[in-house]
Amino acid sequence: MPETPNPTADALLHRALQHVEDWEQTWGAFDRHPSLGVDPARLDDVFDEYLGRLEGNYPFHHPRYAGQMLKPPHPVALAAYAAAQRINPNNHALDGGPPTSQMEKEVVADLAAMLGLPDTSLGHLTGGGTVANLEALWVARELHPDKRLAVAETAHYTHGRMSDVLNTEVVPVSADARGRMDLHSLDRTLEQHDIGTVVLTAGTTGLGAVDPIDEAIPLCKAHGVRVHVDAAYGGFFRLLALDEAPDIEGFPAERFRAIEEADSVAIDPHKHGLQPYGCGCILFRDPAVGRFYQHDSPYTYFTSDDLHLGEISLECSRAGAAAGALWCTLKALPLTPNDGLGPILAACVRAARTWTDAVKASDTLAVVAPPETDIVTYRPTTDEPTLSALHDASQTLFDTAMNDPDDPIFTSVYRLSADALTSLHPSLTADRDEAAVLRSVLMKPEHETHAASLVDRLADTARSLAPPPGSVRDRDGAA
Repeated sequence: MPETPNPTADALLHRALQHVEDWEQTWGAFDRHPSLGVDPARLDDVFDEYLGRLEGNYPFHHPRYAGQMLKPPHPVALAAYAAAQRINPNNHALDGGPPTSQMEKEVVADLAAMLGLPDTSLGHLTGGGTVANLEALWVARELHPDKRLAVAETAHYTHGRMSDVLNTEVVPVSADARGRMDLHSLDRTLEQHDIGTVVLTAGTTGLGAVDPIDEAIPLCKAHGVRVHVDAAYGGFFRLLALDEAPDIEGFPAERFRAIEEADSVAIDPHKHGLQPYGCGCILFRDPAVGRFYQHDSPYTYFTSDDLHLGEISLECSRAGAAAGALWCTLKALPLTPNDGLGPILAACVRAARTWTDAVKASDTLAVVAPPETDIVTYRPTTDEPTLSALHDASQTLFDTAMNDPDDPIFTSVYRLSADALTSLHPSLTADRDEAAVLRSVLMKPEHETHAASLVDRLADTARSLAPPPGSVRDRDGAA
């Protein structure tokens, strides 16, 4: 099959901005107010400084960056966003951006279908996953004002923060060593506490773990409890759980399929949806929850009797450009498992397997926990099998690799509890409460090609930092 050419951002941006400029001219020429002018010399100085300061970023675009959940948007999204951003529509009300409001309704329907939710589901885009989860927890509180939320102790910290905002009590649920909600702990929690909604995670941002959604939802339903799935990071991986998707070792397809039974789902297109920040989405199975948003505005909702998105959103002004960019991207790269977005996601998941295999093959690194998505955790091997030695070695390898002047590699560190680490690696001695390990987020498809060589470089760096040969190393594998 011939290789499809990659669109260039420059060509798409030029086409997009030229089209908008031509459209603007159809409305008639006018003189810009002189107050908007900028002194050319000052502008040159400002832009020189600005562009120079941007060089202080890490190379998020490059495979050598495998640290946090960061990457540039797809060129299609970049150009589409820029075109709409020049017009600057506001998707709060239909008259603030009629085309992008309609695009938002269409992409929300597309996301609901990808997640297996019914076509009657209610949803809208948000500024990101935090606001999407806030709205889900707010609706949970409105439905059950006197009940509590149950959230795994490894869930994203946003749930605790937003619960504080909502003045809603959270009951923590234990997780296993690999960061997945423990079903026995969940069952006890549902028996012992008056729970209204359980939050499950489809892809934690730490270990990339996926809660046992397929088993937890029936348990919650048996107790008459709602389920919210935080799929902000991992939601798009549901494409790989469809019947026609390729099989990938260790990928928990059945757990992603079960998302379709959730009462609400949060998902972030600015992660695996290839979008600029910020673009999140909240979806509700029951459209009747729209009643909680009901409000009026004396100057906003007058151009149409159709649904204005601001009528079902806690946020007011929202960038129409975010909807336009997502719409354009999903038309160019559809939500299908074997073409469009699917192969991009599959490459990221395979990259994590390649990275893991390379770690296992090295003599200076060890896997912490096998990956379920595209996040890998691993650690340097140490002569002294203590958490203190592990913590220091992880931090040193992280710093040294990142600051290599000739060939830097950017990873991240993640702190795991002593219980989790000693469960995964029983030979380790817990002389401290927690310790850092290394973590790599392989969310660029190019990582599939570069994963093995990057691990080899990290292994070489770890070897250069290790004591002289002949010492005994801790070589236990991951649980």
